[in-house]
Amino acid sequence: MAVKIRLKRIGAKKRPMYRLVVADSRSPRDGRIIEKLGFYNPLTDPFELKVEKERLQEWLKRGAQPTDSVKGLLKKAGLWAELHP
Repeated sequence: MAVKIRLKRIGAKKRPMYRLVVADSRSPRDGRIIEKLGFYNPLTDPFELKVEKERLQEWLKRGAQPTDSVKGLLKKAGLWAELHP
């Protein structure tokens, strides 16, 4: 089973918010998830990103692959260097 760390869209129409989740790569974007890791709000200035670092690091060690958008968010927030030296 290929596991991805990706964004799940929540929020109202034209007011997006996203959850950072661990999901099977074959499940749909807003489908079944394995675990919630945090959330991302792109509408605030600066953007708001809250992540459970310990759980994220554990999933990365297990082999979960972040999507390009998640990796970019973690780099912008300065967390990627901490989690993936």
